[in-house]
Amino acid sequence: MGSSEVSSPPAGGSRARGRFVLLAKVVISVALLWLLVSRSDVPRLWAYARAASLPWLAVALGFYFLMVLASAWRWGLLLDAQGVHLRPRALTESFLVATFFNNFLPSNIGGDVVRIADTARPARSRTLAASVVLVDRGIGLLGLVLLAAMAATIATYSGTARGPVPSSALWAGFAAAMAISLPAVMAPQVVERLLRPLRVLHPEWVGARLQQLTNVFMRFRAAPGALAGCFVGALVVQALLVAFYAAVAHSIRVPVSPWHMAVVVPISFLVQMLPISVNGFGVREATFSFYFTRLGLPIEAALVVSLVGAGLVMVFSLSGAAVYVTRGT
Repeated sequence: MGSSEVSSPPAGGSRARGRFVLLAKVVISVALLWLLVSRSDVPRLWAYARAASLPWLAVALGFYFLMVLASAWRWGLLLDAQGVHLRPRALTESFLVATFFNNFLPSNIGGDVVRIADTARPARSRTLAASVVLVDRGIGLLGLVLLAAMAATIATYSGTARGPVPSSALWAGFAAAMAISLPAVMAPQVVERLLRPLRVLHPEWVGARLQQLTNVFMRFRAAPGALAGCFVGALVVQALLVAFYAAVAHSIRVPVSPWHMAVVVPISFLVQMLPISVNGFGVREATFSFYFTRLGLPIEAALVVSLVGAGLVMVFSLSGAAVYVTRGT
């Protein structure tokens, strides 16, 4: 009896750590938002918010819906390459539910769990479903950085104000990401050999997962059209997100170049990937404020664009809650 007690995982300790991490994220988000608001002119902040054009906010929501459709289509391309064929409607509904979980859970991976769960059964493999979502995320990241690099380059030579993020740094980041990503597709057996030492943790289980992962990347290598289509889709998705925030900025009459929006929006998403805040609140607003003020724009405009954009996304994501309830899962 004593040995069984020793081997039991300390569930209470795990929950305590989880609560501590969540509390730390809340503190960081609240502290950053408080700091930014304290440095702004609150009456001017409210003036920007009250001046928002409802028709342009509706246009922004339209761009976001198109982004969801493009994201589901891109995901479907990758699943098709693995021999997993799902209806576009099913993928779109799953993505809507994932969007809801991403926005109403204190984590950015809740939506990925939903997408994996929804495709694991038709794929007959949770590893395959997770691998497809991982590749989808990776290609999306490549598209995000490439769009920001191209926009920063155009902004530099278009006569607009020079942004605070040099295009050379973004191009270097894109090149580094490509250098890391390509071997997984071009030489999956090499990647499997590099990860083989992980088998010491559990030879049979890890070995089977590594073999499955190698098979997934070999199928992707045999379907370059799917990967190319997904990459183009990633650029479209990021462009629609930029259009979403540009429409929000236009609704409050902020004179910011679309090229600069195409830099700050991807960078804000990169920053939000850091697990230090609650769903990006605080760090996203800090990123917008840093970028806008370096362009000579008021911090109040940056805060309103960021917070109104986040609010619209949360409102839109309630459609995912409706889908979740009606499909009975």
